[in-house]
Amino acid sequence: MLDVAKELGYPVFSADGIAADIYRDDAVLLAVKKEFPSCVRDGQIVRAELAKEVFSDKSRLAVLDALTHPAIMKKLREAMDSAEGDAVFAEVPLLFEGGYERQFDRVIVVLRPLEDRIAALFTRNGLCREDALARIKNQFDYEKNRIIGHTVLYNDSDLATFKKRAAAAVREAAEGGA
Repeated sequence: MLDVAKELGYPVFSADGIAADIYRDDAVLLAVKKEFPSCVRDGQIVRAELAKEVFSDKSRLAVLDALTHPAIMKKLREAMDSAEGDAVFAEVPLLFEGGYERQFDRVIVVLRPLEDRIAALFTRNGLCREDALARIKNQFDYEKNRIIGHTVLYNDSDLATFKKRAAAAVREAAEGGA
């Protein structure tokens, strides 16, 4: 989705991109080290250990989210506010889980079949099916929760068809109609 917005000339930002570097923020690193001491070695987060701990216990995931999400969203907002142009786009995977959807003028939700999501986690993160399902289980369930007032795109077709639908949604959002 971000690729489509970028191809159309809009500035794009990714919360995941910011999250990848969030532990370089001294305040975040210190807070995570205090709460998850076994997951920090030599001043660095051991991501595999942290993932193992938080994705097996929702309460621990909530603690990590409370430590990292506000910092991620602050940095995302700063980047978006400094961008030029009438419209900017951001990819925020945990938008609804964190209640952040209210911080955006428009929201485009991209849904894809469960098996495709599992395959993506295997390809991108090397996760086995069980670990992928554990992560997915902790995410907002778009199928059970109604998404009212937002544009919903289904990524259930070939790439060319999806890109056409995505481009139309991006243009509509940029013009204020989504």
